[in-house]
Amino acid sequence: MAYKHSIFAVTIIAAASPLWASQLEPAQQEGAPSAPPTARYCLRVDPIIGSRMETIRCETRADWAALEVDVDKEWATWGVRVVTGMPGYGA
Repeated sequence: MAYKHSIFAVTIIAAASPLWASQLEPAQQEGAPSAPPTARYCLRVDPIIGSRMETIRCETRADWAALEVDVDKEWATWGVRVVTGMPGYGA
């Protein structure tokens, strides 16, 4: 009896495997998401020397441009989130 259950389980797993393999990965977004000019784009940046902790820096598009960073180009690799407003900061 256990033999039949084992064959049944293997059959179900084998049948489901192609379904998992055929699922498409989500498409990569071209550039950073659109947001108001005051929105801050958060990107991963190099950690502080001597630290292994990941560093995330949030700046507006204009501030990133002043730092010579193209947000649209770097977003797919280093983008984390977009902050559109924070209470108490006038946004």
